[in-house]
Amino acid sequence: MGMRPRTQERILDAAEDLFFTQGIAATPIDAVLARAGVSAATLYRGYASKEALLAAALERRQRAWIETWDAAVERGADDEERLLAVFDALAAFRDEPRGSRWCAFLGAAAEYADPPPEVASAVRADTEGMRARLTELARPIAGAAAAELAERLLLVVSGDLAMRLRERGHDTQLARSTAALVIAAARG
Repeated sequence: MGMRPRTQERILDAAEDLFFTQGIAATPIDAVLARAGVSAATLYRGYASKEALLAAALERRQRAWIETWDAAVERGADDEERLLAVFDALAAFRDEPRGSRWCAFLGAAAEYADPPPEVASAVRADTEGMRARLTELARPIAGAAAAELAERLLLVVSGDLAMRLRERGHDTQLARSTAALVIAAARG
């Protein structure tokens, strides 16, 4: 028997809120059940384990992030603005109801020394997806060196996300302007 979409949404909302604000290890499954207002049987009908629930929350979060990033790319007036749109999307995503003080994928990676397969897969999908999208967006600017430029920008993005933990109200514009310098250097 499947799970009703609204029930699934409540469970994922609760898991996302608790996992990505309180911490994954610090959040017992009972807290997710209480927040979602469902029984353990209901939760386990859809998710075989806490890690499966975490992976589903990460996958849903990635879809929301991609939508935000796509919208920012669409607003870009030229190739450089479309490439830098990742920073506009980061700022916009942080302000959304499901936004958070930093990256849920970095948080999940940091909490597991040896992540279970479903968590490792979700984190890897986010990293590989970001790398591929940045490479695609960098290609008109850097040509054959697009992958190298994307890798440099991925480091700037990751650093920007980490700075959100260090400083409340961190301004993504510094990361954006740093990325613009990296892009200018790639143009040579």
